[in-house]
Amino acid sequence: MRNKSTPGLIAVLLLAACSPRDFLTRRLAADLISGSDQFKTPQQYVLQIGIISNKDYVSPEYLVLQHHGWIIATTAPCSPGLTPPPCTDVILTPSGVDAIRAAVPDQSAQTSIAIPVARRQLEEITGIAREGSAADVEFTWKWTPLNEIGAALYSAEMRYKSTVGFRDYDDGWRIVLSTPHSPQALDDALKNAEPLP
Repeated sequence: MRNKSTPGLIAVLLLAACSPRDFLTRRLAADLISGSDQFKTPQQYVLQIGIISNKDYVSPEYLVLQHHGWIIATTAPCSPGLTPPPCTDVILTPSGVDAIRAAVPDQSAQTSIAIPVARRQLEEITGIAREGSAADVEFTWKWTPLNEIGAALYSAEMRYKSTVGFRDYDDGWRIVLSTPHSPQALDDALKNAEPLP
C-alpha cells in the first residue's frame, strides 16, 4: 500500500536540495544589489584647491561650496598649460577646513582632496523580467550623505531608477558585472540611472 504523504515528502526533499539563490525573488535581488562592491562604493567628490580654470570653478559643486562659506576664490593668472582663461585661485575658509577635517580626518594639505560624500541606499525592487536564464531587475535608489559636504552636494530626497542584468548560473542567480552580452552590468546601470520625478 502506497503512503499518501510520499508525493509531499518528495516535493519537500526536492525543495530542500535547492539553494535560496535558485529562485530570483525581489528579496534575493535586493540582497545581491545592495551587497555588491559597486553599489557599496561611496561617492567621492574631488575638490581642487589652488589655481583652477574658471570653467571648473563655475561648476554647481563649487557654487554650493562657496554658498556654504567653505571656499573663497579670487581671479588669478593661469598657470602654464591651464586653459581656458580666466583662472581662479580657490582656498578653504576656516569653516571649510573644519568641514574637510570632519569628512576626511587624515587629510594633509594637498591641492586635490578626495572626499567621500555619499553612499547609495536601495529603496526597492520595482520589477523583475525573466527570460530563461537571464533577467532584468529594475530598482530605485538614492544617495545618503555621509557628512555635511555630502548633504550640501546630494539631495536625500532625489530618487533614481536603474535596471541591471542577472544571470542564472549552476550555483544560482548572480548580478552581471561585465557586459559580454546584452544584459546591463550593475556599474553601467548605476552610471546611467534616471532621476525620478
